Parts: sequence; structure tokens; C-alpha cells
Amino acid sequence: MENSGLGDRILEQIEGLICKSTRTQNTAEEFKSLHEILIRKHYNATDVTIDYHRRRVKMNIVTDDSAYDPNKVNTELPTLPTNLWYRNLYDFLISCIDHDRRSLAFYSRMIKGLQIEDPILVP
Repeated sequence: MENSGLGDRILEQIEGLICKSTRTQNTAEEFKSLHEILIRKHYNATDVTIDYHRRRVKMNIVTDDSAYDPNKVNTELPTLPTNLWYRNLYDFLISCIDHDRRSLAFYSRMIKGLQIEDPILVP
């Protein structure tokens, strides 16, 4: 991969952001939307909710992408209701990081968006 240095930097920044966002339970809840976005991306899920106290993630995993139509409201997608338990939030979120080019581009855009909101997050 010709841009492996750039990809490595993106992954380092995402991992650093996850580390910062999972230090304490109060910090984790401040970053709830970030956590939900990472889980939604990795599992191709909808309706992601995180219960930090019980260490549970509830979501609906889309089982058939062919039923999705971007030109209409998709209310009847085939989904699998899922309730996951995690031991450690940091490890769980790190396991949700995908290393393919498309995911790296997604993470890069996400980091840029976070820089606008909080320039201290990413050097």
C-alpha cells in the first residue's frame, strides 16, 4: 500500500481517540456518539445503544444489504436484533476498527470533523 504511513497515522489517531474516550465512565458517556458510530460502521448496524453501566451494546445488524435503496426511506430492512456484552470498552472498540481503505477514508473524515469541533483532540 503506497500510503501505508498515512493509514498508520489515521489508525494511531483513532486508537488515541478511543483511549481518551474510555478513561472513565463519565468520559465514555461524553463520547457516546463516537462509540456508536464506530460500532455502527463495523457491524453494519442500526439503532445502536450502549449501556456503559451494564457493559452492553444493543443493536440491529443489517443482514441483507441488497434490500437497501438509497433513493427511498428504508423501513423494512432485514435485521438481526443483537445484545452484546463486553468486558472492556477500550478493547471492544479497538476490535471494531477496520483496516481496509474504505474504512480508513471514513475514519479520516471523522477525525477531520472532530478537529473542527475540538482542535485539541488530534495534533
